[in-house]
Amino acid sequence: MMIVALVDDLMFLSRIREAAGSTGAEVKAVRNVSALLEACRTAPDLVVADLDSPRLKAAEAIRALRADPAGASLTVIGFYSHVHNERAQEAAVAGVSRAISRGAFVRELPELIAGRARPE
Repeated sequence: MMIVALVDDLMFLSRIREAAGSTGAEVKAVRNVSALLEACRTAPDLVVADLDSPRLKAAEAIRALRADPAGASLTVIGFYSHVHNERAQEAAVAGVSRAISRGAFVRELPELIAGRARPE
């Protein structure tokens, strides 16, 4: 399994890698639109995106991903701080499959990696 992570928080990225490692999944970290598009040409099983990082411009990156034929049908899970609920709406408009709070993302991460969580 391959996961592409649009994440710039190294501590959070290590959490994702730790959860993925227990299943044998590989995590490819990217930090901009062009790297995201390039990584998604390999048809990853899951894309995760930090919707709160101003440096990543996640909504812009997801719109670009959805416009690319290689990324149009990928499952994209976006996560955000519970104090920024407006991120969920922005993410939906951009094309995220599911936007969830960071806490829910951490709790559901093993199921997301195993492919058992529903993208909604």
